Amino acid sequence: YIIKLLNKCKYNIILSKKVAKNLSSFANLFISFLGKTFLSILNIFLCIISLFLKGNNLTIDYEKIKPYIFKLQPETAHDLVEFGIKNAQRFAPFLLKKFADENAIEDEALKQEILGIKFPNPVGLGAGFDKNATMIEGLYSLGFGFLEIGTVTPLPQAGNQKPRLFRFPEYNSLQNAMGFNNDGMDEVFERVSSYYPYKIPLGLNIGKNKTTTQEDAISDYEKLLNKFESVCDFIIINISSPNTPGLRDLQNEEFLKTLFEKAKGITNKPIFLKIAPDMLIEDAVSICKVAIDSGSSGIIATNTTIDYSLLPNAKDFGGISGEVLKQKSFEFFDSLAGEFYKKTTLISVGGISDANEAYKRIRAGASLVELLSALIFKGPGLIKEINVGLIELLKRDGFSNISQAIGVDR
Repeated sequence: YIIKLLNKCKYNIILSKKVAKNLSSFANLFISFLGKTFLSILNIFLCIISLFLKGNNLTIDYEKIKPYIFKLQPETAHDLVEFGIKNAQRFAPFLLKKFADENAIEDEALKQEILGIKFPNPVGLGAGFDKNATMIEGLYSLGFGFLEIGTVTPLPQAGNQKPRLFRFPEYNSLQNAMGFNNDGMDEVFERVSSYYPYKIPLGLNIGKNKTTTQEDAISDYEKLLNKFESVCDFIIINISSPNTPGLRDLQNEEFLKTLFEKAKGITNKPIFLKIAPDMLIEDAVSICKVAIDSGSSGIIATNTTIDYSLLPNAKDFGGISGEVLKQKSFEFFDSLAGEFYKKTTLISVGGISDANEAYKRIRAGASLVELLSALIFKGPGLIKEINVGLIELLKRDGFSNISQAIGVDR
C-alpha cells in the first residue's frame, strides 16, 4: 500500500512480494553482524510494507508480524510500536484515517451517553499502554470507544529498574513492574490539550510520585486534578498499582474520603476509583462505598493482581494481567456489581479478550469495558472484532442498544 502511494507521488518504486521476501532473506545474512534486535526490527518494517488492500479495506496480518515483535524484549517492542504510531501521526495521517474508516464501528446499538459523556462503543483502552498521550490518534484508528491515558504523576519519573515487563505467550498474559514511568504532568498536559476535546472520550489516570510520602499523597492528586480537569472527559484515581511502594496502603476509608471530597471541590468532571483485585471483597465494598458517598462517579475493577499462583513461572514482583486474570477479575467485579449496580457507574477490566467475555461483564453490570494485554497478543483488529461480536450478541438477545443489556444477569 505504501509503495502504491509513493508511485502516485511520481516515485518509480516497484516491490513485489517475491522481492520483499528476498529482502527479508537478505537481512538474515547479516544476523551474525547486526544482531537479533536489528533483524526483528527490519522484519517488522518489511511486514508493515507488506500491508495489503482487500478491496478498499486496509488490514494488517498481525500473525505474520507478531513472531518478530515477540523476539524483542517486551518494553523494546512497545517503544518500537510507539515510535511507529507517533511517526504515522506526524507523516502519514492519511494511513491512520484509512485504519479508522476500517475499524471504527458506527452503530446505534453500541452508542451510549454515560455521566453526560457520549461513548461511540463500550470498548476502551486501559491505562498503561499510552502513558504519555503520544499515541492518541493512532489508538483511535483501531476503533476504541474511549482511551485511558497514563498513569501520570506530577513530576516525571523513570519508573522501576529494567527489565520490568514480561510476556507469557502460552498464557496470553503479561507481568509488569513498570512503576508509573511517565513524562510528568506538564508534558502530558501539553499533548492532551492539543487534542481535547477529541473524537472519543479521553480519561486521565493519575497517581502519586514514588518519592512522595504517604502524608503528602493528597497533595499530588490535588495537583494532578487541577492540571487535567479542563483537558479530559473523566479522571481515574489510581491507588491500586502494586508497583509503587505503599500505594495500595492508600486504599483505606480515611484517605479516600478526604481525597474525593477535595476532588469534587476541584472539578465537576466524573472521577473513578480504580481498585485492586487482591483485597477481601468485604474490604473492597467498604472502601468503594466510602468513595461513592464522598463523590466518586464510579468504580473501575480491576487493576493487575499480585496473586502469583495464577501464572506458572511468574516473577515474585509486579502485577499480572491478561487471560490468567480473567476469572479472578470477573468474580471480583461480579461481587462489587452485586453491591453497587444501579448505584454507580461500573467499568470492568481484567482478562477481557473477546466479545463473549466483554458481553458477560456488561450483563453483570458493567457500562463499559477496557482491555490492554489482549491487544498485545491478538493485535490491532481485536477492537473491531469485539464490537462486531457485541452487535451480534445484542441482536441474538433481542436488544436494540447495549444499555438494555447492562446488568440483565443481576
